Amino acid sequence: MSEGIIVKAKIKDIAAGFSVAAEFSEALNEKVLQLIKEACRRAEGNGRKTVMAKDL
Repeated sequence: MSEGIIVKAKIKDIAAGFSVAAEFSEALNEKVLQLIKEACRRAEGNGRKTVMAKDL
């Protein structure tokens, strides 16, 4: 697994009433890391050093 971005306890809070498998949080973490990297590439492509919501 990569660097942990996602807080597992928060996933459980949001998914109240459901069990959350360990691989779910790992997959979600990977997805978030991918989104961040893509947003950084978009910001760079637009000549910015600031990542903004519109980069998502």
